[in-house]
Amino acid sequence: MRNFQKTIESILMDDKRYGVGAYVFVRMALDFTVKRACAKDPRRTERHVSAAELLEGVRDFALETFGPMAMTLFEEWGVRSTEDIGQIVFNMIRAQALRKTDEDKLEDFANGFDFHQEFVAPFLPEGKKK
Repeated sequence: MRNFQKTIESILMDDKRYGVGAYVFVRMALDFTVKRACAKDPRRTERHVSAAELLEGVRDFALETFGPMAMTLFEEWGVRSTEDIGQIVFNMIRAQALRKTDEDKLEDFANGFDFHQEFVAPFLPEGKKK
């Protein structure tokens, strides 16, 4: 974990858009996603997940972990869209904390889901859900 902390500190020297918590959360969400993917298919030997799988994992992990506070935390960390998740992932790839395949692209994270729809709307009173 110490090496990961140093990696985050290094990333933050070059890119201050996202808080430390965002990097820790994305790393934990990745582990959650890989574990879930391997549990769904025990024959799966590859630990790599696609952007779509990771975004689904980010959404589910955030809701399970933070519930109605998810959006507040994302805003605190500077994360407002799935594109931001992609930026965080690719910052970690550039810092060699994660690996990618030749098929993985930053654009894969564009328009994954609407943060308000996923993290705010489910917790609004019935008359305000829009």
